[in-house]
Amino acid sequence: MRLLILTQYFPPEVGAPQNRLYELALRLQQRGVEVSVLTAMPNYPQMQIHPQYKGKWYCKEQMQQMQIFRSWIYVSKSKSVIKRLLNYFSFVFSSLIVGLTKLKKQDILFVESPPLFLGISAYAIAKAKGAKFVFNVSDLWPESAEKLGIISNRFLLNRATKLEEFCYRKANLISGQTQGIVSNISARFPDKKVHWLKNGVDIKLYDASKTEAKGQFRKAKDYKDSDFILFYGGIIGYAQGLEVILQAADKLRNYPDIKFILMGNGPEKTKLQEMKATLGLDNVDFYDAVPKEQMHGVITDIDASIIPLKKLDLFKGAIPSKIFENLAMKKPVILGIEGEAKELFVNQGKCGLAFEPENSDDLTQKILELYNDRSKAATLGENGLRYAAENFNRDKIAQEFYDHLAQL
Repeated sequence: MRLLILTQYFPPEVGAPQNRLYELALRLQQRGVEVSVLTAMPNYPQMQIHPQYKGKWYCKEQMQQMQIFRSWIYVSKSKSVIKRLLNYFSFVFSSLIVGLTKLKKQDILFVESPPLFLGISAYAIAKAKGAKFVFNVSDLWPESAEKLGIISNRFLLNRATKLEEFCYRKANLISGQTQGIVSNISARFPDKKVHWLKNGVDIKLYDASKTEAKGQFRKAKDYKDSDFILFYGGIIGYAQGLEVILQAADKLRNYPDIKFILMGNGPEKTKLQEMKATLGLDNVDFYDAVPKEQMHGVITDIDASIIPLKKLDLFKGAIPSKIFENLAMKKPVILGIEGEAKELFVNQGKCGLAFEPENSDDLTQKILELYNDRSKAATLGENGLRYAAENFNRDKIAQEFYDHLAQL
């Protein structure tokens, strides 16, 4: 089976979709699939082309025996709608040219949306290469773009909706990252086959029994063994609503052994660092993102992870990928998310506590609940590993998806 993955985001970029698609590709390859990837020149999240790719229109490389085809993309740090659309459509154009001229016949083309507009080149390449068309939805566009205020122009939203519906109709298989996405699409297109392609975790990599790195991160960053460390790791952006963590840190400044870490990069980082300075918070530290292979050592040394999102109905179907590594490492999660994530990981899995999104008083209370009851924190952590192993093991997820692809 020859499979082409078409995505704007892929390693060496760091991020949730990059990691998810790379891990899926590796596991499909292990099952005998000949995997190729058509992607953009690496630039995310800094929105700068990585130095070794600057000035290139096209390049081909190998990554774990996979053929990686890269094409040009326009990047800008501007948040304007025009610049965003130029970013998306530049890769639509370049990927179409490279896909038609550089790639051989394929059996299946799997495209990651968003960006939704990539469905244009995906469908054209699939037709040209004789491939079945699999449309993977990790976020419902244009619905998300409208609710987040990214796009407000009615003409653009109507055109985007037409494109979304076209992609669903033409797809031989639709996959969605959450149950909410799957339910939404199934309700609108009841005759289409829709598969829940879960996110998950490599249980072997994030193995809580490996303790050789224990204490190294704390020592390197001058934390005490007795410190109670709350951790956020990921994109530092608008959607995450990370101000709530600093507000909680302000309320807990009289607890000298409670520390907060925000690790990652993104457009809101400078603003949050200024907020830290304004509030005079000595209990909050910012660190740049680290490579995936170093995250085991970091998570080993924390006590709990805070995973917030803005209080928007849109996010009731969101399942942030950062949840899974913490579960596998027996770390309780404090979720500031309503809807599907809360139902799965708090109500069903008993893996952590939930607080009302953007409510710093509620977050403060939940932090103190774990701080004052370490046995409860340990129990939630044990529950997390068991729940992740049973329901969100990447190996099982890949096997289920492979079976669906084989049926095509």
